[in-house]
Amino acid sequence: MARDTMPHIQFSVVRSAAWAPGVETPDDWEAWARGERDIGGDSEPPLRQMPPLLRRHTGRLGRMACDVAYRALDGAVGVPIVFCSRYGETARSVELLRNLAEHAALSPTAFSLSVHNSVAGLLSIARHDTANSIAIAAGEASAAHGVIEACGLMADGAEQVLVVVADAPLPPEYAAFSEVAPLPYAWAWLVQPAGERVITLGWEPAPEPGATVARPPAGLEVLRFHQRRDADLVHTAGLHRWHWQQRA
Repeated sequence: MARDTMPHIQFSVVRSAAWAPGVETPDDWEAWARGERDIGGDSEPPLRQMPPLLRRHTGRLGRMACDVAYRALDGAVGVPIVFCSRYGETARSVELLRNLAEHAALSPTAFSLSVHNSVAGLLSIARHDTANSIAIAAGEASAAHGVIEACGLMADGAEQVLVVVADAPLPPEYAAFSEVAPLPYAWAWLVQPAGERVITLGWEPAPEPGATVARPPAGLEVLRFHQRRDADLVHTAGLHRWHWQQRA
């Protein structure tokens, strides 16, 4: 399919934020984008922006996602949010399954925090913000589908939308089923209709899949594309081949 005839969307990033263990500051992320720094370690963001009573309920994924959301929003309220995660709070779900297998009591709090939109709920409560929030799980293409959802919200009248992409490694019970490197990360883009530094995302059906090889998560590929200001990124995730372009 010719690039000029494939379906596509356009938008601009107003503000961004990212966090991963070992790659926390803007300088760290610049070094990571150049291939000079790696993600690794067991650290978590302190998440001091969130009240302690709610903060203690957030797991690693939630801390990462909320941290980048707070920083990208920079105090703005009433902004719709699209949370994107391939695996979500799978670690919490596995712990609940272990409890069931051991005939142990289940925690209602742990159950409520295991659902895919739990991070969106915690952030909404913490910020006293009743703006629309959507949680998306679209496999390896979650970041791309999150951006498409954000553009749909803007087409319906939203002036800006926050896109949050976050994932953490699967628990050992499921690790063998993942074809991507087990890297914890989160990033957020505050997006608006296309203005300066336009990003275009197009898509077409993916070719027949080849051999499965370990590779970086698609969400990190998209982040590196944006961080380095690359002109193009073409990658396959899910059922589609995704074409990203950006220009000043």
